[in-house]
Amino acid sequence: MNKTWNGTINGHFRPRRFVRGAAAQTMLAMWQPPGIDVTLDEQPLLLDGGQDRTGIDPERPVCLLGYYNASRRQGPSRGLVLVLHGWEGSSHSNYNLIQAQLLAEAGYDVFRLNLRDHGPHNLVNPYALNRGLFLGTLIEEAAIAVRRVAELAGERPFYIVGASMGGNFALRLALWHRQEPFPNLVKVVAMCPAIDPASATDALDSHPATRRYFRQRWLRSLRGKQALYPDLYDFHPVESMPLVRDMTDWLIRRYGHTLQQHFRSADEYFATYSAYAAVRGELAVPTTIIAAANDPVIPIKDFYDLPAHPLLKLEIHPTGGHCGFMDVLPMRHHMPQWPLWYNRHHGTATARTRLAAHLACMAPGTAAQRDGRVV
Repeated sequence: MNKTWNGTINGHFRPRRFVRGAAAQTMLAMWQPPGIDVTLDEQPLLLDGGQDRTGIDPERPVCLLGYYNASRRQGPSRGLVLVLHGWEGSSHSNYNLIQAQLLAEAGYDVFRLNLRDHGPHNLVNPYALNRGLFLGTLIEEAAIAVRRVAELAGERPFYIVGASMGGNFALRLALWHRQEPFPNLVKVVAMCPAIDPASATDALDSHPATRRYFRQRWLRSLRGKQALYPDLYDFHPVESMPLVRDMTDWLIRRYGHTLQQHFRSADEYFATYSAYAAVRGELAVPTTIIAAANDPVIPIKDFYDLPAHPLLKLEIHPTGGHCGFMDVLPMRHHMPQWPLWYNRHHGTATARTRLAAHLACMAPGTAAQRDGRVV
């Protein structure tokens, strides 16, 4: 158990040479293939997340909104997959929609859960569901909502998949599972997970493009929250702060309180929701981490000290950027198919071939399958 990963690049993803750069991989991930219509049969579901631990509304239950898609394949479902988005993403982020459709057409039911203050605006203003502010430390409300989702699976297998910050939550839910097991949880997959939030924040601040992207999206969310609750929040001082870390430090000192504690700095806050404890603890469910050596947001060094564990598989690819893993000629997403590859029940060569064929049918100039069957 004291053996750690030695930095070996053991992943197989090698796209065409001219799109191997971190920036190209990260930007190409925004491309949506034709035929993504998973929103047509999605069903919204409002979940009870238990007690509000921000201290703002301790007498009111937390409300988290998610979207359910039933399997599009004939016959019984293979199980239920919970998909968790990244920071300032949502159930309707590009990679979540692609992944949900792939899973549904492969025979799985899918539930895309929005964390507090995240989500599309098509049905409800996500900032209005809870008056308290989103904090990465609010694992309790996520765990309670996840239990509700797991119960929807009945006796079928239940899986948790998360990317970026969603990967951080997925890993901490894997640790939570040891103390309070989720029904029928058989696998956790974390892709490009932010296992060290402090390191990830410093990394995104060091790249102008990623800093601008996340800063603008976060400011949009903070303005939306302040507009609804001007008596609770005034975020004007962060408007002039150029770094996400500085914004976080100011916000945490001003509003970073929960029922249990008040964070004194960004570093203290980041340390509280680090995922290191999850992967260094006693895992009770098979867990896979997938990452890229050139991720501009998640430094590869963050994985150096992860201990070996019989239930932990760590796969580091030479390229992929942040949640990219794209190839061209034809354009093709690889990341959405990987959770199934690492499922011990469906990780066979036959399953991989069928998934690859399905992704190929989503390439430009072809029609995606819409009849619920995998090519």
